[in-house]
Amino acid sequence: MKKIKKAVFPVAGLGTRFLPATKANPKEMLPIVDKPLIQYAVEEAVDAGCTELVFITGRNKRSIEDHFDKAYELETELSYKNKVELLEHVQKIIPDNVTCIYIRQTEALGLGHAVLCAQAAIDNEPFAVILADDLIDASKGAITQMVELYQQTGSNIIAVEQIDPEDTASYGIVDVYADAVSGLNRVRNIVEKPQPQDAPSNLGVVGRYILNPTIFNLLRTTPRGAGGEIQLTDAIAASLLHETLLACYFDGTRYDCGSKLGYLHANLVYGLNHPQVGADFKEIIRQTAAKLNLI
Repeated sequence: MKKIKKAVFPVAGLGTRFLPATKANPKEMLPIVDKPLIQYAVEEAVDAGCTELVFITGRNKRSIEDHFDKAYELETELSYKNKVELLEHVQKIIPDNVTCIYIRQTEALGLGHAVLCAQAAIDNEPFAVILADDLIDASKGAITQMVELYQQTGSNIIAVEQIDPEDTASYGIVDVYADAVSGLNRVRNIVEKPQPQDAPSNLGVVGRYILNPTIFNLLRTTPRGAGGEIQLTDAIAASLLHETLLACYFDGTRYDCGSKLGYLHANLVYGLNHPQVGADFKEIIRQTAAKLNLI
């Protein structure tokens, strides 16, 4: 079984739900306490064994490339001022054995198109797709859990979780059954953003995928779907005719940082658990809640 060495990060979106904060700053660079969302996603991929990171970017995304590049002036300044701990944080943002590739998505044609843009860098290998908007807090990363399942099966894998039935129009929704022989959760059907009355279940696809390279041919031939875009979900649905698709009920908590409430929730939880500021932050919350008569 081939190892998963490559991960694709579609980061070309405009992030309109966070305007004006994202007018000149990529939504993937929005911080959760002291690290941007994209760094959490990269760390998850690296922990899973990925050593080639492919970023599908757009205009005004240069700061993502700068973030993972070497910052000579900053490192020199930190070294001169003997700020050793901060210097180590900056230098260890990405390991030396990891390579970053940046590919421009010239048209906003959807997630499927973004993944298709990565084909030249992926070649004929299985790969991961990680959406930084979905921040997953887990002792073992969601992609690591999915890579382990891929090594057992060689199948395409999508991460899923139960969602509010009223929110199905915001997700790819899957119909899953447990295979009587293997005990694995096989996907029978997948639909992109159905209305609640048309949804096959309340299992929503989360922004983590392990895909075989056969997906590229399907992306090239799949008609445009919801919103006039090339939908990754539609190509994955087409793959069900000749490939097994497994659902991974990952162990961890997802924060939808593509929404303002989800983003605030993540900052709250990560702030409380932060080793440096967590205790003081908890006291600030307690005092604020008392002042506003929330407790």
